[in-house]
Amino acid sequence: MLKELYIRNLAVIKEAVIPLTAGLNIFTGETGAGKSILINGINAVLGQRSTKDIVRTGCDKAEITALFTDLSPEVCAKLDELGFEHEDGEITVTREISADGGSVSRINHRTASVSLLKEIGLLLINIHGQHDNQVLLDSEKHLEILDSFGGDDTLLMSYREAFRQLQSTARRLGELKKQEQSRIERSRYLNEVISDIGGLEIRENEDETLEREYTAAKNSERTIIAAKNAVQAITGENAANDMLVSAEQEISGYTDDVPGLSQLYERLTAAEIELADIASGLEELADKVELDGQRLEYLSERLNTINKLKRKYAEDCAGLIKLYDEASAEISLLESSRGEIEELAAEREQLLHIVTERAKALYDYREETAQRFAERVGAELEFLNMSGVIIAVRHEKGKLTVNGMDTVEFLISANKGEEPKPISKIASGGELSRIMLALKSVIADKDSIPTMIFDEIDTGVSGKAAQKIGIKLRGIGKVRQVICVTHLSQIAVMADHHLMIEKNIVGDRTETRVAELDMDGRVAEIARIMGGEDPSELMLENARAEIGRAMEI
Repeated sequence: MLKELYIRNLAVIKEAVIPLTAGLNIFTGETGAGKSILINGINAVLGQRSTKDIVRTGCDKAEITALFTDLSPEVCAKLDELGFEHEDGEITVTREISADGGSVSRINHRTASVSLLKEIGLLLINIHGQHDNQVLLDSEKHLEILDSFGGDDTLLMSYREAFRQLQSTARRLGELKKQEQSRIERSRYLNEVISDIGGLEIRENEDETLEREYTAAKNSERTIIAAKNAVQAITGENAANDMLVSAEQEISGYTDDVPGLSQLYERLTAAEIELADIASGLEELADKVELDGQRLEYLSERLNTINKLKRKYAEDCAGLIKLYDEASAEISLLESSRGEIEELAAEREQLLHIVTERAKALYDYREETAQRFAERVGAELEFLNMSGVIIAVRHEKGKLTVNGMDTVEFLISANKGEEPKPISKIASGGELSRIMLALKSVIADKDSIPTMIFDEIDTGVSGKAAQKIGIKLRGIGKVRQVICVTHLSQIAVMADHHLMIEKNIVGDRTETRVAELDMDGRVAEIARIMGGEDPSELMLENARAEIGRAMEI
C-alpha cells in the first residue's frame, strides 16, 4: 500500500509529508485548496504524463516521492524481473520534474525510465477519476471488466495459447504461400537443370577425353589405308622388297672380288630383313585399328550434347556437375517446403477446431459470469440509491479474436419499464460515478492492486446517495487501501484516516499544507463542510454524532 507521500515545490504545495494508512483515507478541503494537485502528484510518481507547469513558480524543480510497503507477490516478481531490489517488501518511487520541462525518475534511488514507473504503477495503484467514467462509455472495455469480475482466467489463458499458435501457424502458412509462385518458377528451372544434366552422368574433363577419342576415331580409316599402301609399296610386285632382292642378286657373285662389296651386300640383306619387318608391323597395326561407325556416331552425339549444355549454362564439365548437384539439393528443399505447406494447412485446421471449441467454452463461462455480474452490480446499485436502475449485459458471439469470440456491452434502464440501452446513451455524470463505484465494489477482491484512489466520485450526488457511496467506500476499504478526495460530509465521516488540505497566505505567496486530523479536527472539518465557516455548537454536535454513527457501520 501507499504508506507515505512526500511532495516538494509542486504548484502551491511548498513541502508536505502525507502519511496514509490502511482502510479509507479521506482528503477534504476548500475548493481551490489543492486537492487536485495531490492527485496530479500521485499520477506523476506513477509515470503518468506531467508538464513543467506543475513546478512551483520560482523553483528549479518539483519532487514527489512515494513509499510503498507490504508489496504484493506480483509487484515483487515484476521488480525482480526489472532488476530492482525491494528489501522488507518496501520501495520508494521518486519523480522530479524540472522547470525546463525535463524529468528524472528513480526506484529505490536508482534511475528508472518513466515507462518503468508506469509499468510498476499499474500494479500498485488504481486511480478512478471523472475521466475513468469513459471506460463505461467504451463497450470495448466491458469485456475486460466482466473478466475481472469472473476472476478465473484459466479458460482465457488456455484459449489465448491456442489462438496465438493458430496465428503463428497461419502467418507461416501465408508466408509460404506467398513464396509459392517464385518457388514454382525456381522449381521449373531446377528440374530443367536436373533433366538436362542428370541423365548424362558427366565426368570431370570428359569433354577433353571425348575430343581426343573422337579425333582418333574420325582418322582411323585413313590410317588403315595408309598402312596398307605402305605394306604394298614394300611387298607388292616390283616394290621395294623386290628391288632389294634384285640388288642382292646383282652383286652376290662379286663379293669376294671387290674389297668392301661384301659389307655392302650384308647391309642390303639386313635392309631386306628390316623392310620385311616394317611391312609386317604395318600390317599388324592396320589389323589393330578399329573402324567402328557406331562408336564414332555415339562420340559425335555425346560431344555435341555436352558442348550445347556448356554453352547453355556457361559452364565447363566441372561446373555442370556442380550445377546438377546444387539443383538436386535445392529441389529437395523446395519439395520439403511444399510438404510443409500441406502439414501447416492440416495443423491450421486442427488448431482452428481447438480454438473454436475453447472459444465456445469461454463463451459459456462468460455467459454464466454475465448473469452473476448483472445480479451483483444490480444489488450494488440498489444499495447506492439507484433501485430503479436495471443493468444488463448484452453478450453475443462474434469473430475469433485474441479475447475469444465474445462481444460484450453493458446496458442500463434508468427507469422501470424501459428497455435497457447502452450506458453511453442513458447515464448522467452522477449515475456514471455510482455505476463505476458499483463495478469497483464487485471486482475489489478480484485483483491484487492494493490501493484504489477515487477522485471526486461524489460529483453529481448528494444526500442519501452520498451516504451510500461513503458506506460502499468504507466497505472497499476493508479489503483495499482506499484514498478518496471528496467535498461531501456524508462520505468524509466514513474515513478511517482523515486528512485536510488547506491553503494559506505566507508572506506574498500561497502555500498549501496537508494536516492529519484528530477527532476534534475531524469534527471541526465535518462541521465546516456541513455548514460553512465558523460552525455553531449545534453543527459541531451534529458532526460528532455523524462520525459516531459512521464508526458503527
